[in-house]
Amino acid sequence: MTKTVPRYLGLVRSGELDERIGQAWELAHLCKLCPRACGVRRLEGELGVCRAEGVLRVSTFIRHLGEEPVLSGCRGSGTVFFSHCSLRCKFCQNWQLSLEGEGVDISVEQFAKGMLALQDKGVHNINWVTPSHYLPWLLEGLKLAADQGLRLPLVYNCGGYESLEALKLLDGIVDIYLPDAKYADSKLAKRLSEAPDYPAINRIALAEMWRQVGELETDEEGVARKGVIVRHLVIPTEVENTKGVLRMLKETAGVQVAISLMGQYFPTSRMKGTPYDRTLTVREYQDAASYMFDLGFENGWVQERLGVELKHRPDFRRDLKEMW
Repeated sequence: MTKTVPRYLGLVRSGELDERIGQAWELAHLCKLCPRACGVRRLEGELGVCRAEGVLRVSTFIRHLGEEPVLSGCRGSGTVFFSHCSLRCKFCQNWQLSLEGEGVDISVEQFAKGMLALQDKGVHNINWVTPSHYLPWLLEGLKLAADQGLRLPLVYNCGGYESLEALKLLDGIVDIYLPDAKYADSKLAKRLSEAPDYPAINRIALAEMWRQVGELETDEEGVARKGVIVRHLVIPTEVENTKGVLRMLKETAGVQVAISLMGQYFPTSRMKGTPYDRTLTVREYQDAASYMFDLGFENGWVQERLGVELKHRPDFRRDLKEMW
């Protein structure tokens, strides 16, 4: 069986990763690690939109069995949930982490040990969830872990609202990009995530991710080793937004890009009194999935529990009902 070699090892051995770490710290100094480009002095205690301080903060390290099948496999994805987020999504299910910063401050040495401990549990990959605002800390931890034997593919699991400058630092480091593509409608992006520039930023970010790693590739076990998987959550009353996102993805990466079409939207308390204070209907999800099929997308996952007819698209046979 061919063993997957993570892309970052080459940069570690060449010394290039050290240069990338220095460049990432430059972005963090007057912080522009994300598209907000707040310019705050994070390392001196100033807070920007994400509310993250000048220290790495983590909620948990877990062996996650609920990701897409190519990520969780049979042994799980070694997932690290980070605190805080540059997006302010009103429907976020992890609001305690992303909006309130629930978690524990740790050193980069502890971070490296946490990733190595996940590897010891037999997971298929290391999965960084909402990592963008901690990039220099994470790259330092990655170098330490690689020097101590980390050999797993790296998954960059993000909201899709990414700085192009920061993404370019990840070229040759990240094996699998797992971004969201939330919005094609800038007004909706402003209303629900306080980011009216999300559609434009997301398109550029996805194009860069696709340039770096391209189409999803799996190993002999069917586990991802390289490529892009795009997640999209269908929002109640906003199927037209979904259709716009799907058209953008076709234009940006083509119909071969793997899509995880999610229908598990659940209204948080912040949605009270809005049109989004309900779950998604089967009809809305079917409409979204049918449009995706009509556009010709070839790879991905749908949620069969929501009644999607799959007989004409057997390649979308994966059932996401166990996710999240």
